[in-house]
Amino acid sequence: MKLSGNTILITGGSAGIGLAFAERFINTGNTVIVCGRRESVLREAKGKFPNLITHVSDIGLESDRIELFDWVTTNYPNVNVLVNNAGIQQRFHVLKANAKENWSNYNKEIMVNVEAPIHLSMLFAPFFAEKEDATIVNVTSGLAFTPLAIAPIYSATKAALHSFTMSLRHQLDNTSVEVIEVVPTIVNTDLGGSGLHTHGEPVDAFANGIFQGFEEGRQEIGYGHSLNQLRMSRDEVDAQVEKMYQAMRGTIE
Repeated sequence: MKLSGNTILITGGSAGIGLAFAERFINTGNTVIVCGRRESVLREAKGKFPNLITHVSDIGLESDRIELFDWVTTNYPNVNVLVNNAGIQQRFHVLKANAKENWSNYNKEIMVNVEAPIHLSMLFAPFFAEKEDATIVNVTSGLAFTPLAIAPIYSATKAALHSFTMSLRHQLDNTSVEVIEVVPTIVNTDLGGSGLHTHGEPVDAFANGIFQGFEEGRQEIGYGHSLNQLRMSRDEVDAQVEKMYQAMRGTIE
């Protein structure tokens, strides 16, 4: 992936990991577009980085994803990088979830975390394949490999996105489109709610580590603990999942 001269779309780019990526892409000479659901948060992001281009879009909705693709490719036809970063994390116990009345809340997590990046990848891939150089970056999670039992939908969606990313990379192997998977560890953001990840890696340190991976041309880029999660054996996975659940089960029971 070249690190300058791109036009880049980042979903969920108004805060957290997405905004940290946007800052670094701007600083390395790229045109950066970010989208998000909340116009007020997008305004705050643009206040920090005046060169940032923002667009309100709820990628959990099929219609918004199509509108986003049409808007970006019409107004910024040089777009050649898609970063599927937006994500939702909910922690719950299935015996207390009341899926009959609350399913729409849980389904939103599926639509944003897995349906949206798959759909957007399928929308942009043919457009990108006509370009000399293009990249699709899918942000998954270390929990794709060692699921956090108290965040079952989040973990499952990230595992699905990891699988899709592998297939996408093979399908686009003979094209100009590079496919990269970024695998975060726990990062100090507001994912899942304020204060849940304060023990995680600092956002700037994490983003710097991922950009080093971009510079080195890696296709799977982990950081911190996720480097180990990427290559754990099944026995190690089972032990890690049990350890994490026992440590956190009290937060949902």
